Amino acid sequence: MSPVNQPGATAPQDDDLKVLHNMGYAQQLSRRMGVFSNFAISFSIICILSGGINSLAQGTSGAGGAAIGIGWPLGCLISGVFAMAMAQISSAYPTAGGLYHWGSILGNRFTGWLTAWFNLLGLITVLGAINVGTYYFFFGAFGPALGMEDTITTRITFLAILTGVQALCNHFGIGLTAKLTDFSGYLIFATAIALTIVCLMAAPSFEFSRLVTFGNYSGEAGGNVWPQVSNGWIFMLGLLLPIYTITGYDASAHTSEETRQAAWSVPLGMVSSVAWSLLFGWVMLCSFVLMLPSMDEAAKQGWNVFFWAMDTQVNPTIKMALYLAIFISQVLCGLATVTSVSRMIFAFSRDGGLPFSKALASVSPTHRSPVAAIWTGATLAVLFVWGSSLVSIGETPVYTIVVSCTVIFLFFSFIIPIVLGLFTYGTAKWPTMGPWNMGRALYSFFAILSILSMVLIFVIGIQPPNDWALYITLGFLILTAIVWFGFETRRFQGPPVGDMIIKRQAEIAAAEEALNKQAGG
Repeated sequence: MSPVNQPGATAPQDDDLKVLHNMGYAQQLSRRMGVFSNFAISFSIICILSGGINSLAQGTSGAGGAAIGIGWPLGCLISGVFAMAMAQISSAYPTAGGLYHWGSILGNRFTGWLTAWFNLLGLITVLGAINVGTYYFFFGAFGPALGMEDTITTRITFLAILTGVQALCNHFGIGLTAKLTDFSGYLIFATAIALTIVCLMAAPSFEFSRLVTFGNYSGEAGGNVWPQVSNGWIFMLGLLLPIYTITGYDASAHTSEETRQAAWSVPLGMVSSVAWSLLFGWVMLCSFVLMLPSMDEAAKQGWNVFFWAMDTQVNPTIKMALYLAIFISQVLCGLATVTSVSRMIFAFSRDGGLPFSKALASVSPTHRSPVAAIWTGATLAVLFVWGSSLVSIGETPVYTIVVSCTVIFLFFSFIIPIVLGLFTYGTAKWPTMGPWNMGRALYSFFAILSILSMVLIFVIGIQPPNDWALYITLGFLILTAIVWFGFETRRFQGPPVGDMIIKRQAEIAAAEEALNKQAGG
């Protein structure tokens, strides 16, 4: 069946359960998400109102208007090729912590373990980065009126409270989380449209040539967002704006065990979240560029460009209403990321991949949520921000460098199963495709494009001011090798396979019955 043909609504609801049992797992989480909810959780994490606004200076203080008009769709397409390739795999193997299972099934227990560690590290630190971005947006939008001062204590306190609220919502189950992320999906659409209209109404003129005009605002001309580099490099560096924004679509895979008709809904959620983010983000940011009174003046504002433009061009009441909607969207972006992090921790721990695995893989019978995994992921994200905020390398905070590294790690976790799939498609390791099936030729095309894109992301991701990202990445790879060969190669068994799956069926039935009894009691 091709991706454009959706299965009928009469498909048995127990198909999802059968697939999960055949992979050796019990249905412990609550399967309450439909196709829109699965889309919304990825769309909420991508959140063009978060990365698209908080990282805007990477474009306006880079290649100028062309970084948005040309760079945004190009960068989104780079992220999109990963989503297309991952969609094919997710349809065949719809489980929580999807990437970990793909890496294991299509490769071996080492490639699965490596994929899990890359993805988990990326998710935890990206959660920290999202909430730090939310803090700085709140500080820029409402801080002056509240008399706030930007100190480490203020930042960490704000972050701890915010992340705690996001974790608490997740604690009460996927039902509440799905309602909030569904709302977030609609809110992002509505706010992006409203911001577009406001920007166009406030534009001094419709100078569309700005959107294809290349500039070079590196160095002092762009508020030192980038060091002084050549014209070609400044455009390439600006691609980090869309590439770093358009991540998080793996959340659809992480919530597979909570999604109905997951083999169809998950790939559709991943691909459509990228497509809609590309379109709405492009229109919104292009309208913002058209609103700017001067590209040269805008570039000088550096990271403050969004607030500067809104202060100078937009009515104060309308501006504050937009700020509130954007802030709520960013909060819900972090909430959806907590969901993604916790499901990865839960799935990896279920197979003994982490310390204290038994506790981390436990599920609340009342809320049917992985409570320990939720609070562990949230706590680690806050600790990451706190620890890395205290150290700098030269003039660059370690936090900034590590965030650059971990986006690279996220894409590494994407590329491992994609490459494995390139060699195992149609073999004994991957004999059966799911209902989302683009065919061998198209999958190979997107897989090869993903490999080329991974090289590009890595090269531009380690450029100044994040040049230390290369050494941190290499250091992490060395540490990973030490942990694997020193400890995990003898201990970690990976997901169940073969006879182990058959032997688990009685345990699966007992686990599901016990959860149902506890919930009923």
